[in-house]
Amino acid sequence: MNQCTIAEKVSCTGIGLHSAAPAQLTLQPARAGTGIVFVRTDLASPVEIPAHPGNVSGTRLATTLGWGEASVATSEHLLAALRGLGIDNVRVELDGPEVPVMDGSAAAFGFLIRVAGVFEQRVPRRTLRLSQTVEVHDGERWARIEPGRGLRVSYEIDFTHPAIGRQAIRSLAITPRSFEAELCRARTFGFLSDVQPLWRVGLGQGGSLDNAILLDDTEVVNPEGLRWPDEFVRHKALDLIGDLSLLGVEVEGHVRVHKGGHSLHLALVSEILRQSVERERGWIPAPVSVPDLASASLG
Repeated sequence: MNQCTIAEKVSCTGIGLHSAAPAQLTLQPARAGTGIVFVRTDLASPVEIPAHPGNVSGTRLATTLGWGEASVATSEHLLAALRGLGIDNVRVELDGPEVPVMDGSAAAFGFLIRVAGVFEQRVPRRTLRLSQTVEVHDGERWARIEPGRGLRVSYEIDFTHPAIGRQAIRSLAITPRSFEAELCRARTFGFLSDVQPLWRVGLGQGGSLDNAILLDDTEVVNPEGLRWPDEFVRHKALDLIGDLSLLGVEVEGHVRVHKGGHSLHLALVSEILRQSVERERGWIPAPVSVPDLASASLG
């Protein structure tokens, strides 16, 4: 398998889910080995922010990347679309602080990639194939990746809300076809009871029924309803794919997550990298807890 970029430039505009700031996003083809690089073009001097775990500056309700004073918020849906459709190298030019939320899923970004076309490059794709299980815990929440060929995802959530409850995805093989059919259109979600508290701390400013699933105390508020009965767990798996893409390589294995979120996803990413580095040095350290990883690797 060779690395891929997009065949031509493509753009979209929208507002940020949390900042409500308008922004134009442009995907530019990039040379093999570039990886995914965000470029804040609205600053006095453009700032490049590679999509890498070391550049994660926040995981509250989204994955935020930062470099110096510059940041790019809510990167995960775009990253998921790029990883899900097999794009290794691209420059993401953004003239605002947050990736546009579009409809709250990765569907618009998947459409952009299909419109641009996929261009295969003459350089082999880098692949990380694990030889042993890597696991992180945070109380009853946990995430692990087990050795295997290709990428498979199993994800479980358990909410007390009657419209969600327990939902699970079992051993979904992640390919461009399955990503588009099973995950790409799953939207982010939130609760009416959280709206005012989020607004008070400057989050959720751009949220609406057009770009998120909203739930009151008993049911889904959106008049069109859900795209799948289990759209909630599908969106969690979508977020996971985006966060895993920060590894910068195509990881192979079976990822299992129980009651996950961005902080847990990134803890697993950090532990995969840590153990890969230590394995090259000839020894494997003891497992590290999520809080330790967060303080040591995520900033």
